[in-house]
Amino acid sequence: MNTREQQLQAFGRLLDIMDKLRSECPWDKKQTFESLRHLTLEETYELGEAILNNDLQEIKKELGDVLLHIVFYAKIGSETNDFDIADVANAISEKLIHRHPHIYSNVKVENEDDVKQNWEKLKLKEGNTSVLEGVPKGLPAMVKANRIQDKVAGVGFDWEKPEQVWAKVQEELVELNAEIKNGNIDNIESEFGDVLFSMVNYARFIKVNPENALERTNKKFINRFQYLESEAKKIDKSLHNMTLEEMDVFWNKSKKFYK
Repeated sequence: MNTREQQLQAFGRLLDIMDKLRSECPWDKKQTFESLRHLTLEETYELGEAILNNDLQEIKKELGDVLLHIVFYAKIGSETNDFDIADVANAISEKLIHRHPHIYSNVKVENEDDVKQNWEKLKLKEGNTSVLEGVPKGLPAMVKANRIQDKVAGVGFDWEKPEQVWAKVQEELVELNAEIKNGNIDNIESEFGDVLFSMVNYARFIKVNPENALERTNKKFINRFQYLESEAKKIDKSLHNMTLEEMDVFWNKSKKFYK
């Protein structure tokens, strides 16, 4: 691995390259915070996919793309004298020191839960009026639900045992089934949301990230369905002209192929 000196040299090289691109490249010169935003989101999702695939070389590549965006934003900030990369690094360093008094001060903690509760208490002292202020409004719904539940749990608003949460899931399923029988679409959607929210909460209790779990299932389904398409093509069959029973034969084979 690289030494700290080599790491700093590599980061300095990136800063130099960013300076040159910003001054000489027509595309780089035109970029703004707003024009980069959607690209940053794409890079973040690509990093997330690489992590789920446990592809270390791809993770390294995508981390570089995300780092480039951070450096790019800092460069733009420096041009208006609002902030530069040193300000960004110093700000997060000070924040980390302040949020970890059990490391940098004399606060005692017993476990991870104590750390989370201290974290939320400190944020309220910093001026936040609600523990949920730190949850971005633009997050995908499932990620947002997970963050909401994690945040409120940090101040003690939580179930005590996984069994209690599972009972809540069952309760929500009963209520959903009742609304399905009634046929009111608005109420069905509301109760379906409650089921999903309670399932996300249960995932937290059994140490499963619901977003990762669902994405794994998405990838598994895609692989299996594409296997089905491939096998059907080998026998000159179109899925439109196959019965469910015929498709099930290949689907069951795909389960063995993609365990």
